[in-house]
Amino acid sequence: MKVFCGRANPTTGSMEWLEEDEDYDFHQEIARSCYADMLHDKDRNVKYYRGIRAAVSRVKGRGEKAIVLDIGTGTGLLSMMAVTAGADFCYAIEVFMPMAVAAEKIVEKNGFSDKIKIINKHSTDVTVGPDGDMQCRANILITELFDTELIGEGALPSYEHAHKYLVQEGCEAVPHRARVYAQLVESKRMWSWNKLFPVHVQAEDDEKIIVFPSEIDTCPGVPSVYDIQLNQVPQSDFTVLSDVVTMFSMDFSKEVNSSSACYTVKLQPIKSGMAQVILSWWDIDMDPSGTIKCTMAPYWVQPASHDVQWRDHWMQCVYFLPKEEPVLQGESVCLSAYRDEYSVWYKLQKARNEEDKKDAYFGSPLCSCQAHLLWNRPRFGELNDLNRTNQYIQALMTVLKKDSICLCISDGSLLPLLAQYLGAEQVFTVENSAVSHCLMEKIFKANQVGDKIKIIEKRPELLTPSDLEYKKVSVLIGEPFFTTSLLPWHNLYFLYARTAVATHLTNNVTILPQSASLYMMIVEFKDLWRIRSPCGICEGFDVHIMDDMIKNSLNFRESKEAEPHPLWEYPCKSLSDPQEVMTFDFRLTVPQQILSTDGSVNLLRTGKSHGAVLWMEYHLTEDISVSTGLLQISDEKGNCKWNPHCKQAVFFFSFALEPESLTDLPSAITYNINFNPKTGEIAMSFKPLS
Repeated sequence: MKVFCGRANPTTGSMEWLEEDEDYDFHQEIARSCYADMLHDKDRNVKYYRGIRAAVSRVKGRGEKAIVLDIGTGTGLLSMMAVTAGADFCYAIEVFMPMAVAAEKIVEKNGFSDKIKIINKHSTDVTVGPDGDMQCRANILITELFDTELIGEGALPSYEHAHKYLVQEGCEAVPHRARVYAQLVESKRMWSWNKLFPVHVQAEDDEKIIVFPSEIDTCPGVPSVYDIQLNQVPQSDFTVLSDVVTMFSMDFSKEVNSSSACYTVKLQPIKSGMAQVILSWWDIDMDPSGTIKCTMAPYWVQPASHDVQWRDHWMQCVYFLPKEEPVLQGESVCLSAYRDEYSVWYKLQKARNEEDKKDAYFGSPLCSCQAHLLWNRPRFGELNDLNRTNQYIQALMTVLKKDSICLCISDGSLLPLLAQYLGAEQVFTVENSAVSHCLMEKIFKANQVGDKIKIIEKRPELLTPSDLEYKKVSVLIGEPFFTTSLLPWHNLYFLYARTAVATHLTNNVTILPQSASLYMMIVEFKDLWRIRSPCGICEGFDVHIMDDMIKNSLNFRESKEAEPHPLWEYPCKSLSDPQEVMTFDFRLTVPQQILSTDGSVNLLRTGKSHGAVLWMEYHLTEDISVSTGLLQISDEKGNCKWNPHCKQAVFFFSFALEPESLTDLPSAITYNINFNPKTGEIAMSFKPLS
């Protein structure tokens, strides 16, 4: 059976109705899942196995049968560990149907079908009794329901229900407990992901400053955590203001309350500064004594001799305080962590006396300024990047004249303000959404140019001469940046928009950027390759069935496409030089024919070719360009520095991800890349050359 799915094409901007297989959503979820990443997490697997063996041993030591409930079983790995450790029976719950089917096959293949029952339900729908899903309550509770924030996947409601209805009182739990940690820091870089800083513009006559409405500065932001690979943030990018403190802990062997809660810790700053950001992570004890511990702590918190386990399914958290607060060394402050069922947020205030009343519940932050609704955290960083802004200023100064009529096509861009400050006669800007229209209107008013820049809330193809006050556009500008873009070339929407407004442009119109180049480089990843590498045998259990399921889902569509990743978080080394593979001339309209290129890339360094990284470079003028990808190859080893505000495209090579493919390293990689102007899609294929 086929179904029609509507989706907005991020490159062409058009709405498309695609005929998809009825299982398309399943394939997407499987292809983009972290199952492989979790199973490659050796530290996690070993600690769970040790904790499970210890729990089964404690139950058996009391002369009881070991009945296990495994919530969120995934592949069934933890249930198979439990049976191998001596459990008498396991009820393994998996709500995601394709995964439950795979788990059943994996359990059967490994010879555990008689002792493990897969239940394809949400745990809150599971019944207990002679005719129920479970014959009796379990006395061992095993779960892996955690995300980077610990509770974001609904762990608390699941635990709460399980203790009420599915497990015995005083049951063993693996993990036994969890603790959430916090550290107060000052960081201009991280704060730039949440607030906007004034921009200094050196115009011909004087310096002007772009300021932002005070409501952006006072806005608490959005409630979602910013989860990143904190180990990739240089310590020079932040100043530690406090020791690490335990904010709260949870004992999973006892009843869990998922109701909203507040936890307050008094701390003494170890350094004076401006408190802006809370860095947070968690650890879990697999046993009651706390001897089997799995931690997400960043490297600077762990002993120097300890190898930090790389993982992508659990990272670290960055929380932004509602506003920055000055703190003084040794002068106590109170840090409060608030949580609901699914998320955590923080507030800092002056220390209170013990007898003072406890804080009233402080609700989850909600964006009131609209900037945090329009722009994500990397976009805030991009708008605060002075070097990047100065490149646009220099480029605009070379193309603008006093009689320039400018039209900007980008989402929520500062280019209209820059163009107006640099002397353009008239500036128009197209905003596709009511949110961006409203926000940009407030920003223009804050800079006293509300009457000088006209915002047009229309799609480019719907522009009329009257929208432009019957003037022809002499300078068309764009960053280009569009909120719907995921892959680097999705911002080629600028080319389609430029084509749509062609009749409104002068014959000798200046386009900025004038062109864009697609670049490619072959890399070896330090760790990121693990998310796409088959697992095979995991802790002695055969999980090839899961590998095949993921491969099948990838082949359904995803493996023919690149996927976006912020590579500043994922170290890699270049095995080839960067290579320009395709150019798009914005001075021309959308081409009618497919653009195609093929060739080969010589590998200059030895290493495993995990994949190709692709990015766009925008040529603002003949001699000013901005890159969304590689900034530099920093040393002879080929270590790369990437644009931290953009996601790059990664095309993983299936031929390099198999565990046994460590020999016969290729000397070159051949490629074929096609751009289809009708769909706006870029298709690519790669082969190794020995």
